[in-house]
Amino acid sequence: MLFPMPDLTTDDRRVLDQIDQMRETLRHAVRTSAAKWTDGLRKFLTADAVAASNSIEGFKVSTVDVEDLMEGETEVDVSEENREETLAYQRMMTYIQTLHDVEDFSYSKGLLNSLHWMLQGHRHSIRRPAGQWRKGPVYVTDPRDPSIAAYTAPDAPLVAGLMQELVDWLNESDGTHALVRAAMAHLHLVSIHPWADGNGRMSRSLQTLMIAREGVLAPEFSSIESWLGRPGNTWEYYRELNDRGSHYQPDQDVSGWIRFNLTAYHQQAQTVQGRLTRSGHVWTSLVGYADSQGLDERTVTALHDVAMAGRVRRSRYQHAEDLSLQQAQRDLRDLTAGGVLQPVGRTRARYYTAGPQFPQDAIDIARTPMPLTHPYRT
Repeated sequence: MLFPMPDLTTDDRRVLDQIDQMRETLRHAVRTSAAKWTDGLRKFLTADAVAASNSIEGFKVSTVDVEDLMEGETEVDVSEENREETLAYQRMMTYIQTLHDVEDFSYSKGLLNSLHWMLQGHRHSIRRPAGQWRKGPVYVTDPRDPSIAAYTAPDAPLVAGLMQELVDWLNESDGTHALVRAAMAHLHLVSIHPWADGNGRMSRSLQTLMIAREGVLAPEFSSIESWLGRPGNTWEYYRELNDRGSHYQPDQDVSGWIRFNLTAYHQQAQTVQGRLTRSGHVWTSLVGYADSQGLDERTVTALHDVAMAGRVRRSRYQHAEDLSLQQAQRDLRDLTAGGVLQPVGRTRARYYTAGPQFPQDAIDIARTPMPLTHPYRT
């Protein structure tokens, strides 16, 4: 038995309508914006989702470090464990993103287990098998006291049947809004807890996949994982899950879970729109600066990364502008000589930050915080 779909309130429908409007506006903005900085935004949002979802599970890697790892950088100052977890999650997310427009797509137990292998295959063991249902009990422990089970998942012999029921539900169309169904899928999967490990990230990834399959926005703009990874929101996330009870109790009203997710969708849409707007203003400011200083316009890509992320690496700039190694090195050397950038570190680990001549206007725009409204308190 799965959780029943709750009825939406008038407030829920109002918030959902606002989310739809914001996502449609965002879709149009992405399509009409300059490709160079929207491509950078896509990479940032993917990295931010990976960093946030992993941080919920205790793997702490900054978004900018995740971006570097995704670019193939090897000299990134993170632990080997965090590197493996980041790259595994990034590979799985990349595959999920490719599924957004597959015509003959369907959900299956095989698909979910394959995604789990991508995420947990590097940790596969007899005790904690990857890519297959657990064979024993699993608990979510209380973060304040690991000797206390905050949640006990259904018994292992029940998992296969529950997962078949979930797959059947995923492949059905009941007319419910896609965002609501995606939120319910997250709750179904995390409550069944079918694997020995990785259930939280798999549940959040399934939600991302379902939103991406909806087709309104590109997959990179569809995830709420970065919202869930903010410290205060993470606490609320766990509280919402804890409100479902200490054992699997699907015969209950989960309206609170839907409201929580609608809030996440709403505020994430605000955040992405704000970053898109801010990124565009930074780009425009830097184009003007490059023109006034006689810099090649391609260098704006490097300067934009520094303004928005705090740093840029040679390989990232080289790939973004499709330059030769010599061209990229020469550009960064010239920017350094002019005091626009300053290098940090040596040889392959080197990256560049803002130098004394970096245009302050661009940094001010990038660092201006944006307000967020709470949809149920407006």
